[in-house]
Amino acid sequence: MTLVVWTVSLQLLVLKTAFSKGEKKQRANKPAMSPLNSTFFINATIVRPEYFFISGFSGIPHTKYYYVFLCFVYALSVLGNIFVMFVIYSDHCLHSPKYIAVFNLAVSDLCVSTALVPLLIDTFLFKSQLISYEACLSNMFFVYWFLFMQSFTLTVMSYDRFVAICFPLRYNEIMTNKSMLVITAITWIFAALAVVIGMIFISRLSFCKSIVINSYFCDHGPMFRLACNDNTPSFVMSWLLPALIFWLPLLFITGTYICIARALLKIATASERLKAMKTCTSHLILVGVYYFPVCIIYGAIGSIVHHNVRIISTSLATVLPPMLNPIIYSLKTEEFTESIKKQYRRSKIHITVMYK
Repeated sequence: MTLVVWTVSLQLLVLKTAFSKGEKKQRANKPAMSPLNSTFFINATIVRPEYFFISGFSGIPHTKYYYVFLCFVYALSVLGNIFVMFVIYSDHCLHSPKYIAVFNLAVSDLCVSTALVPLLIDTFLFKSQLISYEACLSNMFFVYWFLFMQSFTLTVMSYDRFVAICFPLRYNEIMTNKSMLVITAITWIFAALAVVIGMIFISRLSFCKSIVINSYFCDHGPMFRLACNDNTPSFVMSWLLPALIFWLPLLFITGTYICIARALLKIATASERLKAMKTCTSHLILVGVYYFPVCIIYGAIGSIVHHNVRIISTSLATVLPPMLNPIIYSLKTEEFTESIKKQYRRSKIHITVMYK
């Protein structure tokens, strides 16, 4: 640990020296110019460290057991989401718009866990907390891209339930496999573009104050606050992106379920009302599992808690939904449960025939 601290200190000293020399050289060589040109030349010098240091927890003993727990959760997430994808792919009865969205959610869950947990295990269990500048930006891009896709996919699923319950006679006309594939493709592209814009602003920052990121991955907020030049665009993005990616989709989902509730009240019999509501219960649970921790972290306690608490809350909010989503869909969706039973009986008959 002493060696790592010495390495970080030496890196900071080199960066500050390079930055000050660059400024002195500019002052010595530049002719008389307007304040606008002067600002341009100062901002043209961008100091980029070779490495960042991911701090993780500070002052907490036996943190390795928490990282082992995250590794266990990741293993369950991988198995569960691959299982969901396999069931949907192999059963032609599930090749419908609703289950295209479920398949897309399983893909984004699997990807966000894979983008986050293996690097986390390598960083903290194997003590490789130094990460290169390029690898850090890549890690940030993929983690946020897949996180945003989880939110967008839940929004698309709520739209599917809205059309199914509020416009049942036009459902097959509005929600086709082709239209669902187009919608999911657009959400993937939009999420990627949103993250790329944030990455462009990050790439224009100079890091000459510190290279220690107080998080468990290359987190956007802790990273852009290390900049020693103007980080206003990144600060604006830190508020704008959560509004576009989390709060607006949550507002849309709330609006769809208000419309669904009004439509359910118009259904005459209680049995039909309950049957229609059952098609929404699994999605409502998924929404609660994903958005409730987000609302707590970014709304109520995000700016006032110690960074250790923030690391625990954000890591659990990131890795637990991908593990819980397959379990929720397997237990709470009747069509999916029947498909599992049908495939189990089919495989059992196949094995019996093989050994006769």
